[in-house]
Amino acid sequence: MIVVHHLNNSRSQRVLWMLEELGVDYEIRRYERNKETMLAPPELRQVHPLGKSPVITDGASVLAESGAILEYLVEQYGGERLAPARGTPERVRYTYWMHYAEGSLMSPLLMKLVFDQIEKAKMPFVAKPFAKAIAHKVKSSFVVPQIKQHLDYLEAELQTRDWFAGSAFSAADIQMSFPLEAAAARAGLNAGRPRLMDFLARIHARPAYQRALEKGGPFSILN
Repeated sequence: MIVVHHLNNSRSQRVLWMLEELGVDYEIRRYERNKETMLAPPELRQVHPLGKSPVITDGASVLAESGAILEYLVEQYGGERLAPARGTPERVRYTYWMHYAEGSLMSPLLMKLVFDQIEKAKMPFVAKPFAKAIAHKVKSSFVVPQIKQHLDYLEAELQTRDWFAGSAFSAADIQMSFPLEAAAARAGLNAGRPRLMDFLARIHARPAYQRALEKGGPFSILN
């Protein structure tokens, strides 16, 4: 039995979605973030040394990292589903997007989150103007332009196909969902990029996505 060690409001939500799309039986073990630090609880280190989510166990196997987990589930349980055929151009694109989501797109989104928090953080009165000025400068000169470049690129990519790998929905779309949801929540993705917003609307309407939300619990990144 697959066990998903599920941290609230985290990337493990898309692992639940993947399993619902595949129709594979699984168990959820729930972990809650520290309400002050928003970090994962130390109990997760008993599952994986880094103590982060997502992580799954499948028999004796312990696997972390979203992309690795999704690829494992496709290989072990997907059959011909949720991945294009090997040796096709769609498979090349599929592999690219599976790695791009975390390797390229999430980096500026995480940087924006960090510098947003610096601007709002409690600190000595004397230090606050300097900290806010530095955070604003980094965001305006580097982080926000990087995010815009990525979102423009992704909007253009969906001009020629319905899904990221091609005409069929795949695990690559599941992998891409989290950074795009994060961008819509806090990084300026809006109706000005209609293809990306349509992508989000279509994935949110999928029955498997809805079932995963019901089982995973509140997912505040959507708010």
